[in-house]
Amino acid sequence: MKKLQNKVAVITGATSGMALAAAKLFVEEGAYVFITGRRQKELDEAVAAIGKNVMGIRCDSSVLSDLDHLFEVVRKEKGQIDILYASAGLGEFGFTIGLITEEHFDKNFNLNTKGTVFTVQKALGLMKDEGSIIMNGTAATTRVIEGMSVYSASKMALCVFARTWSVELKSRRIRVNVVSPGPINTALTEHAPKEIVEAFISAVPFRRLGQPEEIAAAVLFLASDDSKFVTGVELKVDGGIALV
Repeated sequence: MKKLQNKVAVITGATSGMALAAAKLFVEEGAYVFITGRRQKELDEAVAAIGKNVMGIRCDSSVLSDLDHLFEVVRKEKGQIDILYASAGLGEFGFTIGLITEEHFDKNFNLNTKGTVFTVQKALGLMKDEGSIIMNGTAATTRVIEGMSVYSASKMALCVFARTWSVELKSRRIRVNVVSPGPINTALTEHAPKEIVEAFISAVPFRRLGQPEEIAAAVLFLASDDSKFVTGVELKVDGGIALV
């Protein structure tokens, strides 16, 4: 039997990279998936790439009215959520302490932190008991990356949320976990300065970037009944970069 047979999943920020790979895998494993993105063209392309059992909803997770619309559509279409993968986020290089601006700070915390908080909060009314909430963290919270302190701080909060919300939601047996990728072959690394990517690769014991499908496999574990005894954890999928 497929691991997510007849499950309903919502994946935010799923027009590319790790979240798109997760959406494809979820559908392969039997789920119906709602995906979000901020740009309609990329959203339509992602829906076409997934191919079936998917609906795309335009949504900026940092805008609360967009989140209200998202979950109203989910309510009308399916009436429930079994799995929430709050993946929408951003990262920017080159903002060392002297270069941090208010705009940079607000952009990171509004999407990575505030957006995740209210994505989870607004989904709870539709979440089934024994459901799974997964948030997208980063290995940059344990391995320092110069120029990414604001990004790392905005993601560190998710680990605190996971531990606290796991306790707050224990009566409903809803699991809350964080998956924290290391350097992955996505648009972020494609557009990063070459020297930064080379430094990432040299820091990974396996001497390579991870692939989006490797993150998707970890997310599937946290979404499925394979992880029914796992909650409040940060699962690092980073090729060991945080250890060395």
